[in-house]
Amino acid sequence: MSTAEREIKFAPPAGFHLPPLTDPGGGVFASPETTATLTATYYDTVDLRITRSGASLRYRDPEGWTVKLPHPDGSADRDGDDEVLARDEHHVAGDPDVPPDAALDLVRSRTRGAPVAAVATLRSTRATVVLHDAEGAKLGEVVNDAVAATFPDLDPDSDHVASSVRFGEVELELGARCTDAHRSAVTARLRSAGLGPVDPTPKVVRALGDAAARPGDVEVLELGEGFPSVDDVVHRAVVSSVDRLITHDPVARLGEDPEGVHQARVATRRLRSDLRTFRSLLDERWATELSDELRWLGDVFGAVRDADVLLERLDAKLVELPEIDREPAKRLLDHLRTDHERGRDRMLRALRSNRYDALLNRVVEAAARPRFLPRVGDIDDAQILSQLARRPWKHLAAAVAALADNPSDLALHGVRIRAKRARYAAEAVVPAFGKPARAFARAVTELQDVLGEHQDAIVAAEWLRRAAAGTADESTGFAAGQLAAIEYRQAERARRAWPKAWRRASRKQLRSWM
Repeated sequence: MSTAEREIKFAPPAGFHLPPLTDPGGGVFASPETTATLTATYYDTVDLRITRSGASLRYRDPEGWTVKLPHPDGSADRDGDDEVLARDEHHVAGDPDVPPDAALDLVRSRTRGAPVAAVATLRSTRATVVLHDAEGAKLGEVVNDAVAATFPDLDPDSDHVASSVRFGEVELELGARCTDAHRSAVTARLRSAGLGPVDPTPKVVRALGDAAARPGDVEVLELGEGFPSVDDVVHRAVVSSVDRLITHDPVARLGEDPEGVHQARVATRRLRSDLRTFRSLLDERWATELSDELRWLGDVFGAVRDADVLLERLDAKLVELPEIDREPAKRLLDHLRTDHERGRDRMLRALRSNRYDALLNRVVEAAARPRFLPRVGDIDDAQILSQLARRPWKHLAAAVAALADNPSDLALHGVRIRAKRARYAAEAVVPAFGKPARAFARAVTELQDVLGEHQDAIVAAEWLRRAAAGTADESTGFAAGQLAAIEYRQAERARRAWPKAWRRASRKQLRSWM
């Protein structure tokens, strides 16, 4: 079971008690305060890879196992003047003493095959006030925890030397119906009672101290002012893709949101593209071997993603069929869903393999230390980056120039691939060239999208053709033919539209920065 958690955390002064929180003017009403004692044991690797990445793995009685992961679009946001810690909670069944495989799967992109063990036990005396509106709908909770943390024998090299730590924490847990006005009313009451500024630090990080507060193994670089160096641009591109893969790995495993597989696949493709774009700057053997393994992983994700796209596409078109043909068409898609599940099973086996763990370690190492070649010559950084971004653009322009008057579907697909590489190269150097590179990338993305629609329609039509040939059910075959005809019409519309998208993308002024 998964839930979204949004909370505002405070570090209270000694002796703090929750004030009355009912505020009729703010539309907030508070239940009587209740108290409970909670004991949670947190698990991690020796070097705290899970905690340092912003995630956590814990067992708390009576809730059981919980994995908390940062939202894929960022671990924190703003709610008024307050920083909100936003995470996804995943509850997993299992025995109390051993983390279940389903929970370990969700943090595997962080642990990368390293063993986990208990690193801290937090015993919290909790005072809770439930908040609701005038109609009785729950707005959230305010909890005041007095925490005592104890630790097992840690690695001798650990930064943590204390045997126990005590601290307080106040949380405002925001429910779905909690508005800005509700939040402001509650935080005003808390601050009037002496509560200090927001502190979004999770409990386990406060307990473990400096070792847990260090940056994670993959941190996206914030480049300083001025023109960045070539090394910084390349480094940031690599880190961004590795971060995307690690972040979306658990979403892909869960299978609740197709975007997880999509973004994980994009991460592998973008990283391979960046290794190709910057190959003249990198150790050739290192980059080639890493790219080959990323191709394997991209194929693993691709089998599931392609089925996701096809299912979503064809399912949306059922309404275009006469009602009598919809049920046979649904039976056809049931076969596709079976194939999709087989693909997911293969993907999950791959993501639980030693090969995947080894690849994760390699890309994390690449994010920390890309293997640059020694620099020779006196070409400045701007020239180097513009030349490297220009190369995939030239390949795209040459591919378009080589097209016949009525190009084949395969040739158009090749142009789409070139467009994607040109786009990725431009996006990689946006930290250096800013808005001009971003505008060029947007124009090429439009071309890529039109050609992508053409390719998706052709793939869908060809799948339907094979499916119809493989069924003895005439009604199913007839429905497949109707759907295929719809797809071929969409492919033809995209075929007519792509030259206009090309003219926009190939405007000379878009390449002034190259």
